[in-house]
Amino acid sequence: MMTSSMDDMRGWLLGLQRRITGALAAIEAAGEGAAAFLSDPWHKPPGEALQGDGVTMILEGGRVFERAGCGFSHVRGPRLPPSATQHRPELAGAPFEALGVSLVFHPRNPYVPTVHMNVRMIAATPAGGAPVCWFGGGMDLTPFYGFDEDAVHFHHACRAALAPFGAHLYPRFKQWCDEYFYLQHRGEQRGVGGIFFDDFAELGFARSMEMTQAVGDAFLGAYLPIVERRAGMPHGERERAFQLYRRGRYVEFNLVWDRGTHFGLQSGGRTESILLSMPPLAAWAYQRPVEPGSPEAELARRYLVRREWV
Repeated sequence: MMTSSMDDMRGWLLGLQRRITGALAAIEAAGEGAAAFLSDPWHKPPGEALQGDGVTMILEGGRVFERAGCGFSHVRGPRLPPSATQHRPELAGAPFEALGVSLVFHPRNPYVPTVHMNVRMIAATPAGGAPVCWFGGGMDLTPFYGFDEDAVHFHHACRAALAPFGAHLYPRFKQWCDEYFYLQHRGEQRGVGGIFFDDFAELGFARSMEMTQAVGDAFLGAYLPIVERRAGMPHGERERAFQLYRRGRYVEFNLVWDRGTHFGLQSGGRTESILLSMPPLAAWAYQRPVEPGSPEAELARRYLVRREWV
């Protein structure tokens, strides 16, 4: 049963990756000198502790997306890394199998928000026990210049994806997202949030997998209308400089706090694919001043705080 379920999930994940990268490729193809996705299939070489394969899809230097990475991976390892067992100590040292799709898109226009989405399935087999399986994922939005309309639309799409599985899930996963995507060393939210869940199987195996797939299927409808609204907005050096500065905070979260990044690196995953979430350019400044009442100040005041959007 577990092998069949893994095969079903693998097929759906590969299809999701194709649909999402195909939609972005179509956006890029609408302009001159269109950039294309590079498809980079990979296999872990024999003899390594971690085995498996994947496909990294990466677009760089696009008209709309400066860098867009969407990776599929399916790996098996002899023991779960510490990042996966901090909430499941009974599985420490258990062999595991994990598969998922993870993406981060860094748009060129500072008025288009960065977006992240991930859906995954993990199974582990404790000594002398039956396999234990759970799901995780979600999506979240990181604007550089905030628009209520965009945040409301994104959260509506998240809530609609979860609604068939219980009205209680969206507020719960929204709070989970706010708590997870928080830069503790900065004391600020990464963005306007979305939904996040992990170690999840409480609906039963089949229904929990359906819910995870519903989240992945909702991504394009949650994000692309925002891209269409903002990608043509005029901007200048000021907005570009602020975008690069805020990208630095994105890098800080992914390297310091993100469990997915830690899981990949601790388990011996493929570094180049794990770090596809990094932006092509970012900047840091010492105590960068922000003009009171400016759009940059409004980002911190209205959008990098925990709010109810729907």
